[in-house]
Amino acid sequence: MRDLGAGFKYLLEGQRWVARHGRQFGFGLLPGLITLVLYAAVLVALALWGEDFVAWATPFADDWTSPWAGLFRGFLTAVLFALALLLSVITFTAVTLLIGQPFYENLSEKVDRDVSPDGTAPESGLPLWRELWISARDSLRILVRALLWGILLFALGFVPVVGQTVVPVIGFLVTGFFLTQELTSVALQRRRVELRDRLALLRSRRTLIWGFGTPLAVSFLIPFVAVFLMPGAVAGATLMARALLGEETNDPARPGVSPSGALEDKTLRAD
Repeated sequence: MRDLGAGFKYLLEGQRWVARHGRQFGFGLLPGLITLVLYAAVLVALALWGEDFVAWATPFADDWTSPWAGLFRGFLTAVLFALALLLSVITFTAVTLLIGQPFYENLSEKVDRDVSPDGTAPESGLPLWRELWISARDSLRILVRALLWGILLFALGFVPVVGQTVVPVIGFLVTGFFLTQELTSVALQRRRVELRDRLALLRSRRTLIWGFGTPLAVSFLIPFVAVFLMPGAVAGATLMARALLGEETNDPARPGVSPSGALEDKTLRAD
């Protein structure tokens, strides 16, 4: 429970950081706005033509007697739209980070310099095209895992009682973990921490990750909120990445130092 509160503090601290640095907040909004427009266009198209697509994909139901064909296709249309909403929440961060890689990379570096005792920030030393390639490759791997989880949880949602109580909670926890995984990748990639090592690092402090990512996942369900929280989420994830790696800050009062008093025993550094 202690780690849950500490994770939430990272999220709040990140929002406070961008509030104190208005210019970084403004630049950080652009990728989220672009992604939001793209996702909104897809969801609107699905709402308008989803029923036609389902009818095209189920020609075998053309000869069914009324009302079974309509009920069957209506159910599939609702399932298709619900699955699209779930995937949009899970993938929004990955797509936004990919589009806004230069913006968020710059923001994360400034957070590092601001809290580092020597005023420096780790650098990967890789050219931009290489960083983009690694980011896209890792995001695709994460999205495949997220898609598998999404399909499993969606199927479990039809189980009576459990599907309407336990499964939604698990869904938010899983989504929060994947969101945090994507957000911390901005800082960890600059430190040359590979995806496998990132996963091991985050899994070692699951409750901390859930405390950060789950409230973010819930808030992302509200239209436009994700766009405004993304810059602060990147900043907060950078602070949390520093703590998980045992890096010092120039302000002992910051939550990024050691929220549970045990982070130093769980560190994992890049080679």
